[in-house]
Amino acid sequence: MFQDLRDSNSSKFQVSAFILMGFPGIHSWQHWLSLPLALLYLLALSANTLILIIINQEATLHQPMYYFLGILAVVDTGLATTIMPKILTILWSSAKTISLPECFVQMYAIHSFVGMESGIFVCMAIDRYVAICQPLSYSSIITKSFVVKATVFMALRNSLTTIPIPVLAAQRHYCSKNKIEHCLCSNLGVTSLSCDDRTINSVYQLLLAWTFMGSDLGLILVSYALILHSVLKLNSMEATSKALSTCTSHLILILFFYTVIIVISITHSATMTIPLIPVLLNVLHNVIPPALNPMVYALKNKELRQGLCKLLKLDFKGN
Repeated sequence: MFQDLRDSNSSKFQVSAFILMGFPGIHSWQHWLSLPLALLYLLALSANTLILIIINQEATLHQPMYYFLGILAVVDTGLATTIMPKILTILWSSAKTISLPECFVQMYAIHSFVGMESGIFVCMAIDRYVAICQPLSYSSIITKSFVVKATVFMALRNSLTTIPIPVLAAQRHYCSKNKIEHCLCSNLGVTSLSCDDRTINSVYQLLLAWTFMGSDLGLILVSYALILHSVLKLNSMEATSKALSTCTSHLILILFFYTVIIVISITHSATMTIPLIPVLLNVLHNVIPPALNPMVYALKNKELRQGLCKLLKLDFKGN
C-alpha cells in the first residue's frame, strides 16, 4: 500500500525545471570543449555578418542569388544563437537549469531554423538549376518576387509545422526525472524524461523530418544532378571544372547537413552504448554549417570576394 502511495505521489508531481547536464560521459572535462565551440560560434557570427554587410553595400549584389545567401546567413546566425550562448554557459559555469517554457521555446526555435535552412538550400539549388540549365529564362523565372514568395512560403511552412513539437512535449507529464543528458532541449531528449507515453512525439518528429527534409533533399539532389548533366555537356573545360568545383563543395555541405539529421534520428530511436555521439553530432550540426556555409557558398564567389576586399580595403586579384 505504501509503495502504491509513493508511486501515486510521484506520478502527480511535476518538475518545475530541467537540468542540462552537458555532454554525457565527459562531465568532468567537458569545459575544455568550450574553446573550440566558442571559436566556431564567433566564426559563424562574424562570417555571416560580413556576408550581410557586403550584400547590403554592393549594389551589384542586389540579385536573387545573393538575396538567398543573405537569408541563409540570417538563418545560420539565428540557429547558432539559439543554442550556443546556453551551451557555453553550461560549460563555463554551473548554471545548467532551464525552465520548462524556456526549454520548449528553444526546442521550437531549433526545429524552425533547421527546417528553414533546409528550405533555403532548396531555393538555392533551384536558383542554380535555372541559372545553368535555363539561362535565357533566368531573369523571368528567378525574380525578386520569386525570392519573397519562396522565403515567405518556407518561413510559414517551418514555423507552422513545428508548433506541434513543443506543444506535444509540453503536454507530457514530467514527474520525477529532470536531468537531460544533453546541452540543448532536443525533442526526443526532453520527452524521454516523461512519465507517460511519448509515442506521438516521436512519430510526429520522424514524420516531419522524413516528409519535409526528405522532399527537400530529393529536390536538391535532382537539381544538382540536372546541373551536373548540363555542365558535363559544356565544351569549355575551364567552365566545366569551375562548375564542378562549386557544385561539389555545395553538395558536401548539404550532404553533411542531411546525413547528420538522419544519424541523429536513428541513434535517438536506438539504444546507444555511447550516448555522447548523438549529442555531439546534434551540437556540431547546429554550429558547423553556420560557420562553414559563408565560406563555401559565398567566399568561393568572385563578386563576394571583391566586395570583401573592398570592405577590408584590400587589393583584389582573382579570376
